[in-house]
Amino acid sequence: MIERYSREEMSNIWTDQNRYEAWLEVEILACEAWSELGHIPKADVQKIRQNAKVNVERAQEIEQETRHDVVAFTRQVSETLGEERKWVHYGLTSTDVVDTALSFVIKQANDIIEKDLERFIDVLAEKAKNYKYTLMMGRTHGVHAEPTTFGVKMALWYTEMQRNLQRFKQVREEIEVGKMSGAVGTFANIPPEIESYVCKHLGIGTAPVSTQTLQRDRHAYYIATLALIATSLEKFAVEIRNLQKTETREVEEAFAKG
Repeated sequence: MIERYSREEMSNIWTDQNRYEAWLEVEILACEAWSELGHIPKADVQKIRQNAKVNVERAQEIEQETRHDVVAFTRQVSETLGEERKWVHYGLTSTDVVDTALSFVIKQANDIIEKDLERFIDVLAEKAKNYKYTLMMGRTHGVHAEPTTFGVKMALWYTEMQRNLQRFKQVREEIEVGKMSGAVGTFANIPPEIESYVCKHLGIGTAPVSTQTLQRDRHAYYIATLALIATSLEKFAVEIRNLQKTETREVEEAFAKG
């Protein structure tokens, strides 16, 4: 991510460290679920929860040898454990971890985005009320048409962002799901209870049906929704820029000190 345009809380989510931490959380939760079913001793799970650590540099070093990111990751984590290491990745296929963890990481980002959308909508509502009687020229095709108010413009943007927020909430239900159903989605080596336990504790849903992976129409829908929101924001930004032109000067944008 470009540092200038990134906030720390968001950029921290999209790091190798956080990605591996998410993988580790999925692995540990899977061990806990197996323990609930009586397959892994609780003492071993406690040791895994307490002692398993991520070392990004070491995992990437191992990957140069294995040519497989998840194999490298599990091997690196195993180096931080004792005999209990044998339970790490028990019954799982790689994408059980990768896809489920990605949905969890996306959820972390979505929590920030939704909060920001709600705050932006509140600001637009306030501006619409404050400037409801502030006259300005309405334009069609960039040409003076009839008078309107700046508050009406803000109200228009407010309703557009309300629709965007609704779309975003809907797409969250599609993208924030996990799968832990094995190599071809048949639960051949892992019971459905593991998937339910892990996803519940991550705060995400479960895919009703999957293969080795979560189906990518979910991700396409998600990206399309983000693009639609970005299109609205770009439209607002261009409008503000045009209204700030010297020969127009109908609005002014604050500039931070420094």
